[in-house]
Amino acid sequence: MNKTTLLITFNLLIFACSGGNPNINNFGNKSFNQNNFDSIPIGVAFAQTSNIALLGQEGIDGVKIAEKYFNSKGGIKGQPIKLVFQDAGGDEVGAINAFQNLINRDKVVGIVGPTLSQQAFSANPIAERAKVPVIGASNTAKGIPEIGDYIARVSSSVAIVAPNAVQAALKLNPSIKKVAVFYAQNDAFNKSETEIFQSTVKAQGLDLVTVQKFQTTDTDFQTQATNAINLKADLVIISGLAVDGGNLVKQLRELGYQGLIIGGNGFNTSHIFSVCKALCDGIIIAQAYSPEHPNQINSAFLQAYIQQYNKRPSQVTAQAFTAVQVYVEALESLNQKSPIRDLNLSQLRTKLNQELLSKKYDTPLGEISFTPVGDVVQKQFYVAQLKMEDNGLKGKFQYLK
Repeated sequence: MNKTTLLITFNLLIFACSGGNPNINNFGNKSFNQNNFDSIPIGVAFAQTSNIALLGQEGIDGVKIAEKYFNSKGGIKGQPIKLVFQDAGGDEVGAINAFQNLINRDKVVGIVGPTLSQQAFSANPIAERAKVPVIGASNTAKGIPEIGDYIARVSSSVAIVAPNAVQAALKLNPSIKKVAVFYAQNDAFNKSETEIFQSTVKAQGLDLVTVQKFQTTDTDFQTQATNAINLKADLVIISGLAVDGGNLVKQLRELGYQGLIIGGNGFNTSHIFSVCKALCDGIIIAQAYSPEHPNQINSAFLQAYIQQYNKRPSQVTAQAFTAVQVYVEALESLNQKSPIRDLNLSQLRTKLNQELLSKKYDTPLGEISFTPVGDVVQKQFYVAQLKMEDNGLKGKFQYLK
């Protein structure tokens, strides 16, 4: 029995145990406040363990700052929000378990997560069947919002963001001719992202000299790196996560590769600095967030983050903050139209989903809204280049003009 069959069987067993009703544990006809909730629970399903815990932690940092910030502003007409955390781990089963607990046990009004697109393809259908809103904060693979009516994301599609990095590389070095592409074949997002990168390379008339596959759990990339170097690639594009991708960068540089390197969305974390250290210097990464975006909410978010962590926030952290902001502002808007205290949980989830998809939001990412299927509409994007300190211990994302 393969993994897909196991996941389907797992979901069917849960469905059967609920009597065929995914809402078996809802509040029936009771209103939301009649169930003794002194706060409004919003679920968070990010990785706290596994090889993607570093990325998950960046999302957790963002939602915690959002919880503190919006509650300091009065919450929802005096009623605070309360984040309920479940560890989604690094695989599909972990995300499925987290979603089941948040929906049926913790009775959240909506969910932020999961960490990876691959997890979203398995866990989001559970929320869709239960009619619970989901906002992805780090899911950028093709097809995520199309999973269902209750699935949205504030993380822009890789198809929009990735080509910007190639354009930036060509601007830095117009003589680029040969390109080598690497990607993690066991991850749905990285498989989706590399398709975009490869299409962009071909559209630019560049020579795609090799496509090298690896696993997110790999540590030795000598064979793949040597192949790209022998083919005299003058641009390398990597779709991987921070640890595997950072190690690949390190080994490329140690073997003598001196050309430009583009990192995919998995590189959008300061945790990569500790992996490739000084050899991270110069990596190009497309961005959907800039700490320099000039609006009030970004200034407040940036100040709170720097005060707490003494560094600038990553894209994932900003997107996670934004996901909570969307829930808060949609709840506020909904409460003005029809007091949420009069709704039962099922009604609140449905109306909240409708409300959040209908609004515009001024966020740390800039102004955003949603398409009818739940994909984010964002106006501004950026490209950064990693700049490391001489000791290789610290670095920053330096935004290119």
